[in-house]
Parts: sequence; C-alpha cells; structure tokens
Amino acid sequence: MSLNERQQHILNWVQQCDLLRVEDIVERFGVSSQTIRKDLNQLAERHLVRRQHGGVAPVSTAENLPFANRQFMNSEAKQAIAAGVAEHIPNGASVFLGIGTTVEFVAKALLQHQDLQVFTNNLTVATIFAQNPSATVRVTAGRMRHRHCDLVGTEALESMRKYVFDYGVLGCGGLHEIYGILDFDPDEANVSRTLVEQSRHVLLVADQHKWGRKASARVAELNAAETLFTDAIPPNLMTYLTQEGVKVEICQPQASKEG
Repeated sequence: MSLNERQQHILNWVQQCDLLRVEDIVERFGVSSQTIRKDLNQLAERHLVRRQHGGVAPVSTAENLPFANRQFMNSEAKQAIAAGVAEHIPNGASVFLGIGTTVEFVAKALLQHQDLQVFTNNLTVATIFAQNPSATVRVTAGRMRHRHCDLVGTEALESMRKYVFDYGVLGCGGLHEIYGILDFDPDEANVSRTLVEQSRHVLLVADQHKWGRKASARVAELNAAETLFTDAIPPNLMTYLTQEGVKVEICQPQASKEG
C-alpha cells in the first residue's frame, strides 16, 4: 500500500528531527489532530516511525526505511532526477549503479541506452536491465541483504575493485553540509565509498529531503561527487556546493514544470 501525500511529507519531516510533535504537524497541514493521529498510527503500524508521547520519532539512524516503502516516497522527484542522469550518460558507457531506490529509477531511465556495460550490487537494478538485451550486466559477489535486495560485504567490495567505471551513480541515506554524504550502516557506506574510488565521474542522486536526514555512517565529503542531481536545493546550499566544486543539476518533476 502506498503512502498518501501528507504521510510522505510527515515521513520526510520526521527523518530530520528527534521528535515530531502532533501539534506541529496539525499547524503545518491545517487538518484536525484526529486526522494526523490516524496518519501517525498508520505509519507506526508499518514500522516507519516510532510513537512517542506527544508525537513520533525516526525508527533508527542505523537502518533505512523498508525497501517497499522507499519506492513510493518522492517518486515524481526521483523520476525527474533519473531522467536528468540518463541524459548525462552516453551510449556505450560503463556504469556502476549502487544502492537505493533513486538509483533504481535511474536504471529504468537508462533502458533505452545502447551497449551499456552495467555493474551493480543492486539485484533490482540487474533485473531491470534484463529488459535491455544490448546491455552487458555484471553483478558483484557478496552477502545479500534481504530487506534491501542488494549485495554487500568484503566480497562485494573486492568485485568492485576489479574494474574502473566511467560513471558511478551514487544514492545516499542523507546529506549534511559538514558531515557530507551519509548512509545508514557501515556496509552501505563501504559499498558507496568504493563506488566513489572506482569511478571516473561520480553522479550523486538525492532528492531535497535527504538534507538533514539522520543517517549515521559517513561515506565521503560532498565534493567526492562531480555532479549532484536533485529536484530542489536551498540557495545557501547551492552556494556552498559551488564553492566545493560540485556541479548541481536541478531536475524538476513534470508537474512542477507545468505549474
């Protein structure tokens, strides 16, 4: 079951704070407290938030939200970001597609490309490219994380270090102007860090809600990415990233463009 728009906003918001109070949510959305409590109960029943006295808190800073629910979050923004990345990658390139649902949107956007060499530890990405017979697909070794449909661990890293990729498409759990690119556990961070090391061009894909999310495992400084593809960014962060040498590509959802 997908989340409604208000629930998605609440879920994004709670990732950026220690406690999100009911009265603050009511004020923001202009609906009754009963409506908000129903939303929070549904999110808690699906283990997306923790109920606290007077509100809700993030489930954990060491574990990402369930894969099935992340697919539904900010999907329009992810599609726009993916389209921007696909325009950037030429036919015939070698590409490593890493962890995360935004990366999977990129895989779908690349399906019309010809003669790609695709490397991935993401089993969903590998399945997507079964629809493109011109693509050569190599999947890393490693230990499967069942909840996230990916491969991690020492064997995955060793597989990656056998190659150098033209492009590495890097998802993340969170972004912070001081701590840089973040993920939710060391296994994720190790794969992402190796992607950075082995890629000629690192393309970071992250919607605006990744800023301030309380992921706890550090991957790299922000300037490890050559280009950030995102749907929106505050002016102060745009200035900061430019100073750090990171190019920013704003990829607006179609509805936003039409509006």
